[in-house]
Amino acid sequence: MAAPDVWVAKDDGTDIVRAGAIAAVGRDYNGNITVRLSGGEQAVVTLVDHTFGGGTHTPEDFHLQLLRVVAELADTAQPVVIRPVHDEQHGWRWATGQL
Repeated sequence: MAAPDVWVAKDDGTDIVRAGAIAAVGRDYNGNITVRLSGGEQAVVTLVDHTFGGGTHTPEDFHLQLLRVVAELADTAQPVVIRPVHDEQHGWRWATGQL
């Protein structure tokens, strides 16, 4: 991913990673979404903890949805942050906003 002005935030906002540093995205059986960062140590950041949304699992393709949003925003002119949000009416979705 080459998106220097696109950032991805953790569900609670405590961590924000540069989208261009993401080497892998995964979804586990609990619905948690994690990213593995490129580089020597290949740190893993949990972006969505299934307990954050009241125990509601993320959609089966939620990790793929993240990749689609990052790809759509790769050529954005202004810095943008993508974050996972959950509400009872819409469920889980990726929201974008200005940085």
